[in-house]
Amino acid sequence: MVSQKVTIKNPTGLHLRPAGILCQEAMNFKSLITFHYRGNTANAKSVLSVLGACIKSGDEIELVCEGEDEEEALDFLIKLIDEGLDK
Repeated sequence: MVSQKVTIKNPTGLHLRPAGILCQEAMNFKSLITFHYRGNTANAKSVLSVLGACIKSGDEIELVCEGEDEEEALDFLIKLIDEGLDK
């Protein structure tokens, strides 16, 4: 298991479009990918779970990856979040 804290840089937080991008990219990995925010855990592969976390711009989450491609998944998703989740 690997984890790292990251600050959400998207100006609108994790609303539908960036949440969809995060989930779509997370689903490309075999690892279990979750994040912790304010004492709650959300499944990064579920748009409803991500939206339910109500994450705003500037909020810090702890991304957690567990599985055979955990290092690759964590590195990729941290970079994606740092770039603002804009495609």
